[in-house]
Amino acid sequence: MDYENEFRYKDPSYRSSTLTNGLARSGQRALLYATGMDEEDLKKPFVAVIGSFSEMVPGHTHLRELADCVCQGVIEAGGVPRRSETIAICDGLCQGHKGMRYPLASRDLIADSVEMVVEAHHFDAMVLLPGCDKIIPGMLMAAARLDIPAVVIPGGPMLPGNVGGNPLFCSSELREFPGRVEAGVITPDYMKAAERAALPTVGSCAHLGTANSMCMLTEVLGMGLPGVGTAPAVSNRRKRLARASGRAVMQLLKKGITPRMILTREALLNGVAGAMATGSSTNLVLHLMAIAHEAGVELNLSDFDAISREVPFICNLQPSGKYPIVSLDASGGIPAVLKTIEAKLHTGVMTVTGQTLAEQLAGVIPKPDDVLKTLEAPQKAEGGIAVLHGSLAPEGAVVKQSGVKESMYRFTGKARVFDSMEEADAAVSGGAIRPGTVLVIRYEGPQGGPGMREMLSTTALIMGRGMDEEVALVTDGRFSGATHGPCIGHISPEASAGGPIALVQDGDEIAIDIHARTLELHVSEEELARRKEGWQPIKKPRGPALSKYASLVTSASTGAILRLE
Repeated sequence: MDYENEFRYKDPSYRSSTLTNGLARSGQRALLYATGMDEEDLKKPFVAVIGSFSEMVPGHTHLRELADCVCQGVIEAGGVPRRSETIAICDGLCQGHKGMRYPLASRDLIADSVEMVVEAHHFDAMVLLPGCDKIIPGMLMAAARLDIPAVVIPGGPMLPGNVGGNPLFCSSELREFPGRVEAGVITPDYMKAAERAALPTVGSCAHLGTANSMCMLTEVLGMGLPGVGTAPAVSNRRKRLARASGRAVMQLLKKGITPRMILTREALLNGVAGAMATGSSTNLVLHLMAIAHEAGVELNLSDFDAISREVPFICNLQPSGKYPIVSLDASGGIPAVLKTIEAKLHTGVMTVTGQTLAEQLAGVIPKPDDVLKTLEAPQKAEGGIAVLHGSLAPEGAVVKQSGVKESMYRFTGKARVFDSMEEADAAVSGGAIRPGTVLVIRYEGPQGGPGMREMLSTTALIMGRGMDEEVALVTDGRFSGATHGPCIGHISPEASAGGPIALVQDGDEIAIDIHARTLELHVSEEELARRKEGWQPIKKPRGPALSKYASLVTSASTGAILRLE
């Protein structure tokens, strides 16, 4: 008897046939039956629906409901959905303490966890449901790495709050309230009331922080359906997009379209252009390079700098502007943004719709308003992010120039050096920082942190005191997407690697020139060499997870990817 043909349930070209086909797979089939599958299910493609549900993170608490919608779409299109979850860490909850060492490190853990479940169980395709900051890039990295048909449907932005009569209030402003309380601008009771009203729904924080920057980037890269970048988390449209994503991944499977066909160098360059046009978080620099690395595509800081000079900042979004993400959604969303900058894009790239970007944008007609500007009359003439180089950052540094006042594009000040964020916070709260100071926060890089913490608590204290035209901040750490002001991060090489930032002393002169893209430490090479003779890096306490991360992570200038040998 031909036993192999007797137990052939599906086309052997499907990856999942490894689980279903053949006499020897009796145990695997029994396990599948135990999950509720029947014999007809064994004949269909298996689709991983991988979410990141968490009761702790508002950007993720609704993802199980979205996953239900995805599963409906997969079933409608003839597939068998199987759900799983990965971890989710909220950057907002981690701000200002040691917990912030973990989110960036979780990005690679998330990518690894998706790889493990998909490869171990031989799924044919996958739909990924991230919500916030590092979960979205982690899942995009996994999609590029695994290169099986994939669609990404993020959780989407929450609605803005209403604080003090402002119906467009976002948590990016709330972060500055502690500084305002300390400065006597508002009362503690006012702040308490604002805390209760600022975040009224589930979803990613309403401003253009890293979470919504990545949410929109998913659409720009063509890895999510049109609309997923800005549709509110609580809208019925996002549920419909989730269901459509389930159907779409089945079409990709039939057509043989995989992420590496979508995540080409041209698509990644479009991603950079989209970040510049929207004024997205500087964290996108790290994440785009990491996604490119997984896709086998070259992308470096010089690409960001070149596109920054070509693509203007056209979106009036908080924290660099006035409006929350839902306002951009009402003004046409990412399709309108991309149509506005179409001349700057590579429109021949493929998307998860099965269409090219040019075909997707063919019927889009932007309607410029106060939220979405034009190329001819942008919010600012250059892109939202600038890349700086100089004696303090030989391998580069980044700044969200869209959030810097023109008066601070050139600034020279005296260094005040801190070896941790907590030390800097105490100095600012204690009124010890004078006008004309450049705060230097070091040993917060990917390796030295470890984990490259965001310095949002420090920047918020500075901004809350109205000192954004009096002092600047430079760090080998990074910044929240909620950050604005003269704050320069990702300084490379970092302090723990012996970069020049490790050798800065109080009183040294530092010159920032965003127009010229320079960041200079006015200390002679001879003096720096003398200082380095006795230098020893600070090693901060760390547990096993961060120890492993620190031993593998590379420079921020390469995306803080992990070194695999």
